[in-house]
Amino acid sequence: MLLNPKMPTQPSLREVSERRPVMQQATPPHPQFHRPGQGPSDPSVASASGDIGQLLAPVRAGLQRVEVKMKAVDSAIFAPLASAFLDLIGSGGKRLRPALALMAAEFNGSLQGKPDYEKVIALAASVEMLHTSTLVHDDVIDGALLRRGSPTLNAAWSGGSTVLAGNYMFGSAARFSAETQNIRVIHKFSETIKIIVDGELRQLLDRNNYHQEKDAYYQRIYAKTASLFCAATEGAAILSDLPDPLIAQLRDYGYNFGMAFQIMDDILDFTGDESSLGKPAGSDLRQGTLTLPFFYFLRDHAAPEALIATLEEKFSQAEMGEPQIWQQMVAQLVGEVCASDAIEAARKEAKVFLNYAQASLAPLPDNIYKQSMLGLCDFVVQRTY
Repeated sequence: MLLNPKMPTQPSLREVSERRPVMQQATPPHPQFHRPGQGPSDPSVASASGDIGQLLAPVRAGLQRVEVKMKAVDSAIFAPLASAFLDLIGSGGKRLRPALALMAAEFNGSLQGKPDYEKVIALAASVEMLHTSTLVHDDVIDGALLRRGSPTLNAAWSGGSTVLAGNYMFGSAARFSAETQNIRVIHKFSETIKIIVDGELRQLLDRNNYHQEKDAYYQRIYAKTASLFCAATEGAAILSDLPDPLIAQLRDYGYNFGMAFQIMDDILDFTGDESSLGKPAGSDLRQGTLTLPFFYFLRDHAAPEALIATLEEKFSQAEMGEPQIWQQMVAQLVGEVCASDAIEAARKEAKVFLNYAQASLAPLPDNIYKQSMLGLCDFVVQRTY
């Protein structure tokens, strides 16, 4: 049986509500969580292009260098691991984390074409490699056989072998981080790993806990998603030698962008379909992971305690050998959540975080990278995959 380890204390929403907004603060020692409505009064995101190709165009050359760096395989590596490694890297997603690292490095004079730009490439590769390694481990934890519609490494290899492959990728990410030759960036990288692991443990131990506070959700998505965006934008700002107040602004952008990104992911887990998600709708709920749409649905439910009792009963029946009962319950609940106001409430909250992200860029000089970072906020709230 897993025991509940004592986790570091995180600030509650009530405590944070008495503080200034994150966009006005220096980098906090712990994540800052916001209630809906704490952000700018207009929840709509500033107008900008939502075309992902156009938004990433200013750093396309840099992203190509990141890709080459990530795919460079030591000739001495065990052949099956080398093949799996290249498949995992090649199946990558939108590459938003390295893209934001490359953009955030461009606010103190351009580093492109200079020797120090290779350090930014290394940072971008380290963040994306760390992200990919966490996905490999997630697939083992969740028993996932598909990701983005393609078989996972976990589907072909044993759990132990897949974990070791993920560990190899962790090692590669750490090596890339060391190539920045910046102690401050390396320290941030190691702290990010600790935060991610903390969040994964919280998520595992909170599965099917329908009485948990909503604060637990914010802590989890900071750890699993926003912390990596923070590492990308803050690390790049450090490498570009920006003053500390502007480094804090770029960290805040990464934090708020990452929080919104994960909220939208969690919305899509309800509203998307298997063809677009690469997995069945309601996958998080099926695994017992509670996300923001569910919290809003439960808040507004006419009989929340009765709903919780039903969920606990159905899950218990599934554990006793009747899994179809739980599958039917999840399918019914997904439909009810989608038909309720919970989806729009969660989307509005994502927009609040995106407003914070955009506002955090205000003190930075105007350039094409800033415009792309603003436009990516539109992309996040509009995306369907």
